[in-house]
Order: sequence, then structure tokens, then C-alpha cells
Amino acid sequence: MAAGEPAGLRRFEVAAARVERWVAGFEERHGPARRSGALVLTAADGSVARLTPFVANDRYAVSLASWAAHPPSVALLLVRRGGYAVGLADRDALVAHKVGTRYVQSRTAAGGWSQQRFARRRANQADALVDAVSGHMLAVLGGKRPQALVVGGDRGLVAEVLADPRLARLTALPRRELFDLRDPRRSVLADALVRGRSVRVELRETAPHGTSEPYPWPGERPQPR
Repeated sequence: MAAGEPAGLRRFEVAAARVERWVAGFEERHGPARRSGALVLTAADGSVARLTPFVANDRYAVSLASWAAHPPSVALLLVRRGGYAVGLADRDALVAHKVGTRYVQSRTAAGGWSQQRFARRRANQADALVDAVSGHMLAVLGGKRPQALVVGGDRGLVAEVLADPRLARLTALPRRELFDLRDPRRSVLADALVRGRSVRVELRETAPHGTSEPYPWPGERPQPR
């Protein structure tokens, strides 16, 4: 819990396909909930859950089930110094992807001329990585126009890739950021898709049986800050 946050507040992710069951469980444990736009649930015992889907609009007030199917098409961009993974997903399936490595030297404690030369070499390697990832992203998209974007890895490198004018159509998309992900690999890309499509929940609950300590529910994944 971050400094200044209310005691007992938890943040986690619930797979979109399970959100209806999660809400039902919330009401089973805490009593009927009053809904504000289907995004804030206030239960009879005072427990409060705030749900944030990947893409929110008014129709979610009608059907929580629609969160599981929306958005159908998602682009994924994961890049760190030394590796990358890009992909295009249709609902829960990756339909195209590219994963690879690209060497970028680590920082050095050397000084003087050697440090300047090293810094130039490192910058050139990072530029080459960005150029390569931009090209792979274009190839994976293949002219398609995804409806949302998941990014992860190194914030600076992600920003540099998206600064490519050829990828301008991605910058205005709804975005889910996962900068806590491990080094990009095929399995990490698949995990990013699941997490990107998940519903984020902020929960402050009154536990049953008169206790005040919150506890995890099945299916919850802690949401890194």
C-alpha cells in the first residue's frame, strides 16, 4: 500500500471473463451492492469495489459480460534493452507476433573519453533496437487497425518506438501499461494479453465474521504499482 492510501485498500486484476462471477461473489460476501455506472459497487456492509475495464463506455453499465469480449483487437508492444516482443491479438488469441533479442550494453562506471565513446555506442545500439522493433510492429500489424494497445518493458524505449510516425495510429488508442513485466518472451507476451484485457479492481472491504482484515479471493492477481 502506498503512503497516504486508506488502510485496507487493495489493488488487483481479474480476468475479464471472470468479472461477472467476481461481482457475484462480492455480493455473496458483503450483501447486495448499489452500482454507480456499473464501475463502483457499494455493498450493504460498506465494502466498496471500483472496477476499471480496459476500455470503458456507457454500455458497460448494462452488461458486465461485454467486458470479456471488448476490445476484440489488441496490439502488444513489449521492449527492454536486449529484447522485444510484439503481437496482434484477436480477442484471447495471438494471431501474429515477433519475439527477439537485440544487444544493448549496460551502463559503465568508466570516466573520461572512454565513457563518452561507450555512451555513443550504447545510444547507437538503443537506436538500432528501437528501429528494429518499430519495423517488426509494422509487419505484425500488417495494415490492420487494432482497437487497443498493451505496452510494457522500458518506458523510454516504448515511447521511442511509438514516436515512429508510421505507428501514429497506435498512440491514440486506449492503453494498458504493464511496466513490471519480465524480459520479453513468447510466454510473457501471452501473459501481457491476459493482463491487458483484465479488469482492474480497487477494493476496500469489511471482511465477514466481524473481522476488519481484507483477504484475497480466488482468481485475483495482485496489481503491481
